[in-house]
Order: sequence, then C-alpha cells, then structure tokens
Amino acid sequence: MKSQITNALSDFFFEYETPRQVLVKNRRVGVVCRLIQLGVLAYIIGWVFIYEKGYQSTDTAVGSVFTKMKGVGYTNVSGRETIWDVADYVFPSQGDSSFVVMTNYIITEGQKMGTCPELKGKNNCSSNADCEGGRFKRQMTGVCVNATKTCEVLAWCPVEDDHDIPDPPLLMSAENYTLFIKNSVTFPLFGVTRSNLVEAIDGKYISRCLFHPTKDPLCPIFKLGDIVKLSGFNFETIAKEGGAIGIVVDWTCNLDVDVKHCKPEYNFHGLYGHLDEKDNASASLGYNFRYAKHYIEDKVPKRTLLKVFGIRFDIIVKSLARKFDIIPTLTAIGSGVGIFGVATVVCDLVLLYLLPKREFYKNMKFKYTDTHTQQDESLGLDTNIYYTLDANARQDPDSEAGSIETEK
Repeated sequence: MKSQITNALSDFFFEYETPRQVLVKNRRVGVVCRLIQLGVLAYIIGWVFIYEKGYQSTDTAVGSVFTKMKGVGYTNVSGRETIWDVADYVFPSQGDSSFVVMTNYIITEGQKMGTCPELKGKNNCSSNADCEGGRFKRQMTGVCVNATKTCEVLAWCPVEDDHDIPDPPLLMSAENYTLFIKNSVTFPLFGVTRSNLVEAIDGKYISRCLFHPTKDPLCPIFKLGDIVKLSGFNFETIAKEGGAIGIVVDWTCNLDVDVKHCKPEYNFHGLYGHLDEKDNASASLGYNFRYAKHYIEDKVPKRTLLKVFGIRFDIIVKSLARKFDIIPTLTAIGSGVGIFGVATVVCDLVLLYLLPKREFYKNMKFKYTDTHTQQDESLGLDTNIYYTLDANARQDPDSEAGSIETEK
C-alpha cells in the first residue's frame, strides 16, 4: 500500500503528459487552417491592440465647468431704448454648465391682480353659463364680457398676449456675445489633473484670442454666433423662438506619452431648434420660459412679465484616458491564444465529417479500446499478442492504420 502511494505521488510530481498529435498532409485543410489563423492574428493585432488599445487600462475623469458671458445688448421697441447686460439676459447667472441666453422676448408691463377679459380667441363665450369655474385653466369669475365675447378671469391683468413673436429677434446683438469656458478634469486612477487652460494659454493669449476650429482650437473664448454656426443652425432662425446647443469638451488622452499632449477638443451639436433646421417635431418648437419682476407702485403690488425666448447651452465633458497596464495586456494575449483554437476545431470538423476519407482520419485521430481485450486481461490472458499485432500493423506500409495520407 505504501509503495502504491509512493508511486502515485512520484508519477504526479515527476511525469509530464502531452497530447498526441496527428500530422495531416492535406493542402486544402492546411490552407483553411492557415487562413483562419491569419484572420485571428489580424483580429488580435489590428482590432484588439491597435484599434481598441487592449494593452492599456482606462479611466474617466471627474471634472468641473465654470462659464462667464460677456457682451451688451441694445433694443429699441416703440421708441423705448434699453441696454441689456449679462445680469439681464443670462439665466441663471451663477456661471453654471447649463444656462440660457435670451435672444427674443415678449414683455407685458404694469400687470396687477384683478379681473379682466381673456384675449380674443381664448375661452370664447356667448353667455355667463359658458364661463363656469373649473372648465378652463384660468380662474373664471362666471361673467361673459360682451365687448370681447370672452370669459372674465381673475389673474394678473392685463393678460399676456403672446400671439405675435417679434421678427426679427429683438436681441440679434447676442450673436456677438462671447462665452468663456474654464474646465478642469482629474483622472483618479492615474493621478493626472488637467485644465483646458493648457501650457500655451496665458493671460496675454486669452485677452486677444477667439476660438477657431483650425487657427485657435484651444482658445477657451467662443463667439455665440460661431457656436451656433458650427452646430449647424442659423442664428436668426434659432434666435426667434429659441433652441438648445450642446458644447462637448472632449478629453481623450493617451498617457503613455507626455501629459502635456493631453488637450481638450471642442465639438458643437444642435440639439433642437427651429423646424426648418434640424428638429423634425412640429409641436412645441424652440425654447422659452417666463419670469416676472415684481415691484410696488402706489402701494399696489405690480409686476412686469417677460416671456423669454433663448438659446440653451449645455456644456458636456467627455473623457477617456488610457495608459499601459500589464494586466489587460496579458488578458488580451491570453484571449487571443485561446481564439487560435478555432482553427483546430474547424479543421477537425472538415477532416472528420466532410472529406471522403473521414473514416481514415478518425482511425488516425482516435484510439479505440476493445472490450474483448479488457475481458481477456481480466481472465489473465497474455495481452502482449495484441500489442505485437498493433506494432506490426503500424510498421506495415500496407496497413491503413499505419499510413500517412497525402494529397495527390
């Protein structure tokens, strides 16, 4: 018993097993095998390593965005001149990564709480019965005003008339406003922090530069008219009813080279705007909202209501950093070596099931055991006879089991 255990342990630690291979000299199968292997090799080198950068680990950035608008607008409506600065036309004014620049508006001044008739065409009536409370969005008083044939409402009066949108837009001067973007990103996995104010950008350069896709691609100051144009919209069209534009700051960095080469790229995308431009929806065109400025006049609370049409800007930071890492490299190589086994599987299927001499290849590939031989061994018969016959068969060139098939 002790010697059996010793022999088993000795065989386990000091013996090596290797699979038996059969050399098949068949041109067609050989060509198929090499073509598959070349395809796998091209996939590993071309796709996994060159295109997908399978030898690198990746990380996305944690970042922040700060914005600042500059510019002054001027309007002259019915002889009333108004100067609009940043505090008037930017919403919100905190320098967020998402903000609205007003380009057009409808103003209703001197509103105070009271009762007044609805506009013509809204909540029409022929008698007081048509103005029962709860039937419409506004609070009805139950009175039908004969002069306008509309219901009387309890609201801020006079009610807003937003049927006619000013055309051309009142704040076309917004085309010349400038936007300053300051963006910082950190890649925690690699401990790298970068800013869009890269090494070549200083105060002197910022004071005179203006973004251009080819001449000044790193300048962080953008003219609104240029942003709208690069996004695919027409400024006058989108300024009339408003819209939305996405500004993408793309940080795609290869940290295997010097970190100074990690620089941002700016892209502009028109998200939605006027029907004639990119938006296929026919309802709720543009972008607008309302806000009010409240004040007290002769102890009576009043307000000035503005319906604002503007361009919404969403600054989106897109990031991906890569750097060499031995773990993904070994993983990619290991998976590639495993895929090489596809060639063996395909060629075995062709040999064993498709070629005319498939039975011959089966006999060469697989070693069959005979149940009669096992029974004779159990009866104590001399099995050397079978091995001698098998050896003679292998040495006999006329034996099918001992031959090597070649393609003629």
